[in-house]
Amino acid sequence: MTKSPQAFRSISEAAEEVGVPQHVLRFWEGKLDFIQPVKRAGGRRFYRPEDILILKDVRRLLHDEGMTIKGVERLFKDKSVRSGKASASAQALDKPDTVPPGINSLHLARVLEQIEAAQARLNAVLA
Repeated sequence: MTKSPQAFRSISEAAEEVGVPQHVLRFWEGKLDFIQPVKRAGGRRFYRPEDILILKDVRRLLHDEGMTIKGVERLFKDKSVRSGKASASAQALDKPDTVPPGINSLHLARVLEQIEAAQARLNAVLA
């Protein structure tokens, strides 16, 4: 039985979905203050769908693009400052009249940022 895309994930499910061991998620949580899973009784962690997207971004930045923990921290801090807090930005993007049902606007915003970054890199190479 598969979970709904909106369902919370346990740390083992999150680790599998992100593609890293559980201890790595715990390490990132200790080093990156923007990673804040919901903690239930006994300290069990549960990750929201938006947490999974953030974790996938962190994994890509650290493992694929070779950024440091400090670099990732700085990048996310800059993004939240520019957007007036990430959660407020995500809520503004999720207005029902602007986003079709079934579309995760936070994910779309991240995809757009990645496209713009790729375009900037391409422009720099072509210049």
